[in-house]
Amino acid sequence: MIERYTRPAMGKIWSDENRLRAMMRVEEELLRAIADEKEIPGSELKALRRLLERSMLEASRRKESTAGHEVIGMLSAVAGELKSKAPKVDRYLHYGMTSSDVLDTSMALQLRESADLLILDLESLSKRLKSLARAHERTWMVGRTHGVHAEPITFGVKVAGWHAEVMRCQRRMRAARDVISYGKISGAVGAFSQLGPDVEGKVLDALGLRPEPVSTQVVPRDRYAEYFHALVLCACMVERIALEIRHLQKTETLELEEPFSQEQKGSSAMPHKRNPVLCENLCGLARLIRSYESAVLENCALWHERDISHSSNERVIMPDAHIALDFMLHRLGVVLDGLQVRPERMRLNLESMNGLVFSQKVLLRLIDSGLGRLAAYDLVQRAAMKTWKDHRPLREYLAADPDVSRRLSAKELDACFSLEPYGVSARDILKRGGCL
Repeated sequence: MIERYTRPAMGKIWSDENRLRAMMRVEEELLRAIADEKEIPGSELKALRRLLERSMLEASRRKESTAGHEVIGMLSAVAGELKSKAPKVDRYLHYGMTSSDVLDTSMALQLRESADLLILDLESLSKRLKSLARAHERTWMVGRTHGVHAEPITFGVKVAGWHAEVMRCQRRMRAARDVISYGKISGAVGAFSQLGPDVEGKVLDALGLRPEPVSTQVVPRDRYAEYFHALVLCACMVERIALEIRHLQKTETLELEEPFSQEQKGSSAMPHKRNPVLCENLCGLARLIRSYESAVLENCALWHERDISHSSNERVIMPDAHIALDFMLHRLGVVLDGLQVRPERMRLNLESMNGLVFSQKVLLRLIDSGLGRLAAYDLVQRAAMKTWKDHRPLREYLAADPDVSRRLSAKELDACFSLEPYGVSARDILKRGGCL
């Protein structure tokens, strides 16, 4: 991922340096697991630990450029440093393992650490949305379907829906973290032909991971696919909120505005512009993360016990997706912190359609008066179409219709055009959305 979208903590997890350290950590725990059997002195393990505290990246890369193999490059770099200082560590390094034992187990460490960071991001986002929903529990606005005015809602109810989705994302990420916290030290084809399950158990216990029940040469990639789908749904959540803010920031609507600083410029050509560039950026990054999912799914079917077709795309997809999503969650928090909510414009837009948004309430009152549903629908629609055409209040047309006035008094008709009934359940909705 380019530096522009890389935040330090997530960038560090996916750095080449950290990847190498995670790989070496697996190697170190194997040596500790077999130390008694192979009589590896504690002093040599300490020498290895001191070495791992240094950067081995450049040396490993130099060896890889000759060997054409990442893990052998790493082992050669370490052996070059320890051959005389720690001969038994040098001898038993990578003992009985295959490359994927190291690569997949270290990947699990990176994925777990990344999941922890994303869960914290989601918790921070949840707090912001909860506060926003509470502040606007009774801020009236129009609900829209198909982009067309439908019925009154409050902005707090809309935000409660966003918050409920964030809560689902949190649950998915916690479950995904569990799904991905598996490693393997089962050897070349997963049959434990050189090392037994007891050694695998010791290594993975030390790393805080669980053993893959039945591995091949790799951890099965359906785990990665399940985990990655949680990332995709988090990105979709961010996009849904960002897209709604973009819609509500359109000049004709202008109910919300993302932050726009005093020195910020909206257009190189038009000085008046205040474009929703932050939210547009989020929508674009969501597309990127979604586009990776097909490759992750295709990685599930590898040849026999393993091929390497998954490796190249995972080296791009996993860092990019995590770094991009971490950036997205942080940026959405910035947007929400500076979000300009315009209740007066929301109310103006709600009232702009001359009462059409109350049509269902009139329909139901007519039904309650004894009129059949289809007949009642036709009565209200007939008046509503006149309002669409002539831009006069719906209530006027209904009051002038004898078929309506015979069934509903003026007081009953007035009650149909009151906002209050539409807010009766707002508090319950906020509670159901986890905001109260």
